[in-house]
Amino acid sequence: MKAIIFAVSLFLPLSFSVASAQLTKMTVGYGSTSTNHFPAWMAKESGIFRANGLDVQLVYFRGGTTAMMALISRETPISEIAGPSVVSATLRGTDVVLIASGIVTSDQSLVTRPDIKTAEQLKGGSVATSVFGGSSDFLARTTFKKLGLTPVKDVAIVQIGGVPERLNALEKGRVQGAMLGVFEALMVQKKGFNVLAVASQAYQGSGVATTRRFIRESPDIVRRYVKSQIEAVHRIKTDRETAKKVLLKYTGPQDKDLLEKRYDYASADERLPPKQYPTMEGLKNILESLAETDPKAKAAKPEDFVDIRFIKELDESGFVDDLYKGRKR
Repeated sequence: MKAIIFAVSLFLPLSFSVASAQLTKMTVGYGSTSTNHFPAWMAKESGIFRANGLDVQLVYFRGGTTAMMALISRETPISEIAGPSVVSATLRGTDVVLIASGIVTSDQSLVTRPDIKTAEQLKGGSVATSVFGGSSDFLARTTFKKLGLTPVKDVAIVQIGGVPERLNALEKGRVQGAMLGVFEALMVQKKGFNVLAVASQAYQGSGVATTRRFIRESPDIVRRYVKSQIEAVHRIKTDRETAKKVLLKYTGPQDKDLLEKRYDYASADERLPPKQYPTMEGLKNILESLAETDPKAKAAKPEDFVDIRFIKELDESGFVDDLYKGRKR
């Protein structure tokens, strides 16, 4: 018996080391602490990445530009990046491409200080965004136009960083306005700040991006990542309690009512679609905005910025539909 126990004790460490060796280690970047990155957080915390053979380290970069630079330099083979950044990078000649949609609607509000209640009063002031070319910059410019304001000429756009940094700049009076997420806007409204406008339209928000080179070199890793993304979205929609715990970990302490609302908003199908195809309409809206200053955007098509082969494989095999069988809407 002792000999058997000894033999088993020798085998177990070996078996565990082999299992560990089968996991592919990779670093994945994301650029904000908003719920835009909910699927990546869920896949990490619930073990979905590991179940698909991936040992993923999630790294928070302050702003989409830094996350994009890490992707292009291959520091991160896959990153969570917003549509405008992917489009801009591709128009500049990189091979960055979206492989899963993530978020397909805009979700930011133009929030102003208590004394600024109209677009006219915002003239001559400044508004905080993350980085030029990022999602908040894009949404700020489109929102200004809807309000009859000319970006830069009527209102300065200031690169400040993530949502916490923008919120801090607004509260301390360093800027007259800021692009904030839905729930940050709700919180500061209680302090007397004003929501001047809500950016609401079909829009390719933070999705899963990689490079065409990485797809050629490691298609199986990309396939497993996309499968993890779809499974994480399903888990978000069907396991409310686990999803709320993940939100608390990544977005910080909040009262129960706000957490419930945040979950409902972040998990809605119209915002986070089950099948995770990038939104062609959202990319078209981004291109139309960029075309005003970039001739290359005018000639480009939404399909130029996506590679849907992995989503399509899973969809056409019936995998996604099987996940949602019996789900109550």
